[in-house]
Amino acid sequence: MNSLGGDRQRGRRLCHSLLLGLLLLCAALATTASAAVNETQSRALLQALDTRSFQAKGEAAQAIADSQAAQKTRWLQALLDGRLGKERRGEQFYIVTDDSGREWPLIDAITFADAGSGSRRTVDIFKINNALRTQLQGMIASLSLAEGDERARLAAADRLIGEVSADNVESVRASREQEESQAVRARLGVALALYAAQQGDAGALDTLAGNLDTRVRNSLTTLAAGDGELAAQAQRVLDGIERKRAWYDRAQTLFFGLSAGSILVLSAIGLAITFGVMGVINMAHGELIMIGAYTTWLIQQALPGQPGLALLLAIPGGFLVAGAFGVLIERTVIRFLKGRPLETLLATFGLSLILQQLVRTLFSPLNRRVASPDWLQGAWQINDALSLTLNRLGVLGFCLLVFAALWALMRYTRLGLEVRAVTQNRAMARAMGVRAARVDMLTFGLGAGVAGLAGVALSQLTNVGPNLGQGYIVDSFLVVVFGGVGNLWGTLVAGMSLGVINQVLQPWVGAVLAKIIVLVGVILFIQKRPQGIFAPKGRVS
Repeated sequence: MNSLGGDRQRGRRLCHSLLLGLLLLCAALATTASAAVNETQSRALLQALDTRSFQAKGEAAQAIADSQAAQKTRWLQALLDGRLGKERRGEQFYIVTDDSGREWPLIDAITFADAGSGSRRTVDIFKINNALRTQLQGMIASLSLAEGDERARLAAADRLIGEVSADNVESVRASREQEESQAVRARLGVALALYAAQQGDAGALDTLAGNLDTRVRNSLTTLAAGDGELAAQAQRVLDGIERKRAWYDRAQTLFFGLSAGSILVLSAIGLAITFGVMGVINMAHGELIMIGAYTTWLIQQALPGQPGLALLLAIPGGFLVAGAFGVLIERTVIRFLKGRPLETLLATFGLSLILQQLVRTLFSPLNRRVASPDWLQGAWQINDALSLTLNRLGVLGFCLLVFAALWALMRYTRLGLEVRAVTQNRAMARAMGVRAARVDMLTFGLGAGVAGLAGVALSQLTNVGPNLGQGYIVDSFLVVVFGGVGNLWGTLVAGMSLGVINQVLQPWVGAVLAKIIVLVGVILFIQKRPQGIFAPKGRVS
């Protein structure tokens, strides 16, 4: 009995194993058949693109977009990029991964497996025209709405603005109804409203009111050029958009003015310190700015391929090198000419010429380019009407950091206390035990170092050359006199004010006349207030 029961149990196990194996075999056969069908359908979809008729090619592309093929988005993108083609003497379809050379690396368009290499003689690339290119962009954007994260869907919805057509309008509407993200829904709503307005629906224009997108603006301009109620309504919406853009244009002008002012502040703040303490008109101040810029370039040459690290090292490097030159100038020239402003002016002017010629001899008179790191390239795009360039934004932030550091140095350190004492009353400071000669040396070195920092900042905005600092020396003195001799806050306010005023005037009167107007304005202001915006405390003797 035990033997009979064991045989029955083994028989059941064998039946179960046979049944499981049969099911696995059937599943494998079904998968193989499905794959074969999918490959056949894929070849048929791609084969329809092999035609000279762009209309037929567009219909074939639409069939791909409507199909269930998993590769359809990549096929359409490759077709749009001019990288989808067919074997010239065969039935294989390829995607070119790099068409920059004579031999193209290829992958199979269906399996995406490596397919060796080809060239124009072995692979025919499917050609498209502008109409088909626009159609493909709309298809890809529509397909992207169902793929990826919210950022990808938002980008796809943005691409659809102006690209909605009769072929994809229903799919876009369906995507909008299914979309959960409010931002993506809003973009799709704009795309659909623009399409409806182009079809003559005046009610859709309310959705476009206040929209700053350039494509919306251009379409409304075209609609407003016509006749009838639609044109009048489009013109009203367009006028509202233009008023809104005007405010953003003013904001951008203010930003450029503050950016230009930050350069003036960096250039003038070191001069304000030395002029306030020593009463020295340093005509070589522009060359100290140039030395900071060349220090940045030299550090970048020593660290090729690492512009970010080079720039970070150039900040202390430019300060120390320019500061060392400043101390050398003060010890060898300035200290022997105290109390003789005309001779000091002539001596420093001669030094500026010597430094310029020294740079020409060492580095040639040609301008040098300093590469900006990735995080200072491009712009921060707030909207279609306002973008802030990152290099100017970085210079503005750097200027404020330097100003804050100098203010803290002057307020909370012994050197700052002594500098303020010498600025207000040199004789009294010396009577109280302040070593004025030492303060002069350190102050001149500090002012020169800050000028070097201005050169580091300028290297991110313009090329580095022997005459770099010459364009800023006059403006720097103007800022110092306008703000108040030796006053940090006065220098900041004066530099920013002159930068903004100059930027506002330039579009109206031109760059040269704007500078003349600013100069005349400062002269008239000084006639009424000789001590500048912030009058210095005490006196320089």
